[in-house]
Amino acid sequence: MELPEFFTNPFDYRPHPYCVQAAEQLQEKLGEPDSESKGKMYGVLIVKNKSGELGFLSAYSGNEQSQFSDIPFVPQVFEITNPNGFFRKGEAELNQMNEAIHKAEHSEEYKQLLEDLKAEKEQAEILVNQAKLALKQAKKERKAKRKQAEQEAEHEHILEQLIRESQREKSQFNQIKRACKQKVEAAKAKLDAYQKEVNELKQARKKRSAQLQQQIFDSYLFLNAEGSVKSASDIFRETDAKVPPAGAGDCCAPKLMQYAYQNELEPIAVAEFWWGKSPKKEIRKHAYFYPACKSKCEPILGHMLKGLKLEKTAKTVKKLQIEVLYEDDAIAIIHKPSGLLSVPGKEEKESVYSQAKTIYPQAEEPLIVHRLDMATSGIMLIAKTKTAHEILQKQFLDKSIQKRYVAILDAIVPHEEGSIKLPLRVDLEDRPRQLVCFEYGKEAFTKWKVVERSIHQSKVHFYPITGRTHQLRVHAAHADGLNTAIVGDELYGQKAERLLLHAEEIRFVHPTTNKAMTYVCPAKFDLEKD
Repeated sequence: MELPEFFTNPFDYRPHPYCVQAAEQLQEKLGEPDSESKGKMYGVLIVKNKSGELGFLSAYSGNEQSQFSDIPFVPQVFEITNPNGFFRKGEAELNQMNEAIHKAEHSEEYKQLLEDLKAEKEQAEILVNQAKLALKQAKKERKAKRKQAEQEAEHEHILEQLIRESQREKSQFNQIKRACKQKVEAAKAKLDAYQKEVNELKQARKKRSAQLQQQIFDSYLFLNAEGSVKSASDIFRETDAKVPPAGAGDCCAPKLMQYAYQNELEPIAVAEFWWGKSPKKEIRKHAYFYPACKSKCEPILGHMLKGLKLEKTAKTVKKLQIEVLYEDDAIAIIHKPSGLLSVPGKEEKESVYSQAKTIYPQAEEPLIVHRLDMATSGIMLIAKTKTAHEILQKQFLDKSIQKRYVAILDAIVPHEEGSIKLPLRVDLEDRPRQLVCFEYGKEAFTKWKVVERSIHQSKVHFYPITGRTHQLRVHAAHADGLNTAIVGDELYGQKAERLLLHAEEIRFVHPTTNKAMTYVCPAKFDLEKD
């Protein structure tokens, strides 16, 4: 078998046959996983030694000890779990600090100080209220005396007495308020002094934790093919994140590359696969190959792969063009090919938007009414005027526009039709992946119907009621959805030539004629022949 000319792009690849073979050997050693046990990502790296012999290295994601003592996994980049290392010692220090803080916040002394302050506040409120009532009653009585004194000869003398009496009572009331306030402040001062000590403990813990974390980041030292070394701190300092996320450097690919470089082994090809039960939120299919994660691995591998020729350097980018299916003065209906962005991205500017601007240079802004995923093909509406854009967007917002997608799923869907409600949010650690999240996710609702089956595939029509990112892809692949990924879905299933998802039909009301329109653009793919 020929060796690949270029090294795997770990973020966009189909596993080389050697990697598949290596993965199968590793999977045989792993054995079939327990249906209840948590799954894990594993990786294999095909390498060549100085004698030209081929072999492979194995790794797993995470820094915990492997349960497979008979499998020679590569070591951690930095042995964070070393019982005699600085991390475990620092961890013990933090645990002692945590214990001291917990003890201080739950001590009898602290409880008594809280109770004392509460009691002083309650007593002060009672005394002040009583004094207020007495003051109010005395004022009422003086008013009656003042009225009566107006009929007497010595009323001026009586009025002076009443004024002095009022002043004396107000003075007494203010004395009571001051005394109560002093007692409350004294109780609060004792509590504040105690809490200050606790806060100083917390600040010390925070400072020690930051120091320990920085020491860890500085200890993760990554090699590359050029022989240069960079710490995790230095690598992530150049990114928007600035600080490495938790677990950075403990994924499969960095471990495998590090061991190869340290032992003068030439990296040939890499692949990662999931083995076991899928997590609740993420979509991971047993034995499927997956790209490396973005948030943790992309910056690290960006450094570690320097000096290697990657697959992407060998690719010739095919010019993808939109096709105009219908147009008039207000709108255009176009076909977007798979692989073309709907709007310009951070790096890739070529898109439906840029091409539409070229085709319709006189059109008012904005042109794009709705979007399709880059990997999805099919019908899109373009507005040539702002008025048309506003009217069509309103139809999308009130869900009066109806869309039908067709997809080929990678397994047999047993039921005929149904609906899926699984809320979605972005995976902050691995964009653009989406997670099912009932706590923070946005509502996502899809209706579906099976229209045809082959021996091992299902052709399905999707009717999205909402329009969340990757909605149909996640609803198809998730265990609580159809539990089978769309063919060619590299994020939630297995990579192929393309994602077999196509926006096939759209129904809407024309923004100027007010006539109902239906347009169909058949997909150019179908079920595999049996």
